[in-house]
Amino acid sequence: MSLIVEQAIYEIRLLADNVPDGKHIVTGDIRKLSARLYREIKDKTIDNVFSLCEELLEEYSWGLGVIAFDWAYRAKGQYSEDTYEIFYGWLKKYVHGWGDCDDFCTHAFGELLRRYKSLFSKVMEWTKDEDYWVRRASAVILIPAILHKDYEGINPLMISDLLMSDEHDLVQKGYGWMLKSLSQVDMETVTNYLIDNHTQMPRTAYRYALEKYDQETRTKLMSL
Repeated sequence: MSLIVEQAIYEIRLLADNVPDGKHIVTGDIRKLSARLYREIKDKTIDNVFSLCEELLEEYSWGLGVIAFDWAYRAKGQYSEDTYEIFYGWLKKYVHGWGDCDDFCTHAFGELLRRYKSLFSKVMEWTKDEDYWVRRASAVILIPAILHKDYEGINPLMISDLLMSDEHDLVQKGYGWMLKSLSQVDMETVTNYLIDNHTQMPRTAYRYALEKYDQETRTKLMSL
């Protein structure tokens, strides 16, 4: 095991040992630790950084996963389309909670899609995956591109269509969140979409999509 990974494991344990009873480690503290440890990595080539990330992920620890996904994001300047296979492998193997899914997809994996929009065709296939975390990821991964207003070549509504009838509430919340993000940059499109689909969209997704609307409009759309 790499020394920097051993150090990360040790310092995560220190953080955990100093948390009051009934509390848990604050994500912000882990991110501060992650930034400090990343500065200590001498070889910051993408292959080495990803190798260290894999070591961290192999521990199947939430805190170490936060560090791994943070380090992967910090290497974004070296991403290529080939990075997809590595990230997709991590998604399938290591993502087993909403925190993992959302952190990874709104940072490292989302940034990869924003840079290489041709990968959207692969993301569309995730909507059929038997793993609901992968299905949730198919919507959440679009959020960085949407919020950067840099989603030409990516069709958020197509993902929403494919997930429309998904029965898992975490998937519904995921694409509802994606639509909410889209409403922040193109409210008219989302409004029309909600009106057209209000009879078939699960109310969980529908309510999430409306969260950024003003109260009057939200009430009107909820009454449909």
